[in-house]
Amino acid sequence: MTENTSTGVARRTRGVRPRRAAVAAAALAVAAPLTLAASGDAGATGVARAADRPIVFARYDAAAPVEDLYAISPSGGAPVKLTHTPAVSDVMPSWSPDGKRVAFLRYGSGGAIDGIWTMKSAGGDLKSVPGTKGASDPAWSPDGKRIAYAKPVGTQREIYVADIDGSPATRLTHSAQDEFHPTWSPDGKNLAYSRADAATGNSRLMRIQLATLTQTPVTLAGSHDWTPDWSRGNRIVFSRVDPTGFAHLYVIRPDGSGTHRITSARANDRNPSWSPDGRRLVFTRGGTDDADPEHLFLVRADGTALTQLTTTDSHDLEADWRP
Repeated sequence: MTENTSTGVARRTRGVRPRRAAVAAAALAVAAPLTLAASGDAGATGVARAADRPIVFARYDAAAPVEDLYAISPSGGAPVKLTHTPAVSDVMPSWSPDGKRVAFLRYGSGGAIDGIWTMKSAGGDLKSVPGTKGASDPAWSPDGKRIAYAKPVGTQREIYVADIDGSPATRLTHSAQDEFHPTWSPDGKNLAYSRADAATGNSRLMRIQLATLTQTPVTLAGSHDWTPDWSRGNRIVFSRVDPTGFAHLYVIRPDGSGTHRITSARANDRNPSWSPDGRRLVFTRGGTDDADPEHLFLVRADGTALTQLTTTDSHDLEADWRP
């Protein structure tokens, strides 16, 4: 679960091993359609209940090896395709807190990152975020005014934060290690993120206070911890490659206490995202072989009620549950 920057672009991995573009042909998804009306301005339609708020994710398969963004209801059904870009890939989606827009990363077939964009929740009205060429891992702030992201500085990435119009961009971290995948605390005063050490191959979770830029370790230096997501209930979920050799989901308090494991299957579980009420998680589960499909699953925060959400022969990645 390392990050490949050999082409000058932060291409995130599809798990513990690199992805293969060749997967089996997509199967037909048969289910009720998803209605996205509630993910924009609620207005007369009312606000969607937390349990029904849509999940946005990136998908690719053998028929379309570039990635597009989709949305799906947590109750299941056929995903709705939000972007249609045969020449570029759209990945790493992040909901705005009001559910009206989605931020995401767009990159070309050669690997060059075009930058971070935003669009309406149902697709369309695309707007680029200035100053984010080469950036990755967008994360929308709880107040809806700012966006955090990772951006290359030399051979490593550092964490930045900017207003949603791209300015002023402020660099938060200055280290010789790779800093990426920021996630906001509920009050917007802190960020948690992954710090990878290329020399050891380890990655730990860090926390930074925006007012003082004080950095505090959340997990131990010898860990293999990735892709944190901070809940409104002030817990951080993340993916850890543990002694089993598989990536499992763990939860920890922001002060580094109370670590416990949520999943334990002989599979790789990664990119978790909290439900709005903090009771459930959506995540990607992949098999032990690179060619295996990767599906979205739901699980309660206590590890019970595991449910498979997507079933097609595709790679479904980087889900984000609408706040």
